[in-house]
Amino acid sequence: MDILHRFRSRSGTSAETAEADVPQGENSPVASAEPDPSAELSRPVPVTRTSVAWAGVWAAALVSIAFIVFMLQNTIATQVSFLGLHGTLPLAVAMLIAMISGILFTLVLGTARITQLRRLARPRRRQNR
Repeated sequence: MDILHRFRSRSGTSAETAEADVPQGENSPVASAEPDPSAELSRPVPVTRTSVAWAGVWAAALVSIAFIVFMLQNTIATQVSFLGLHGTLPLAVAMLIAMISGILFTLVLGTARITQLRRLARPRRRQNR
């Protein structure tokens, strides 16, 4: 309980704010100056960056496992031609190369767009100060 109270006070929710939501009365837990434990437990736990990262790691792990199974099942050699180059690759390796190429293309375009938006927002931030 003490740890939960410390966490809530760091995240901006203090005991005083929690007490302000509870109606005041002679028999209310606020009158005893100790917060009601059931009120603290009924509040939802805040979403943090760590919890989002944890969910992302699990999603990446599941996708990786599915991709490994795909690669193991698709080892048949495939004829590949690209820009005048010809060769034979396992199907899974050809798909992996195509996927990585698409990811890199998306990252380059996304980085260019983020840079463009930051340059546009910079003068606006200076005006608002």
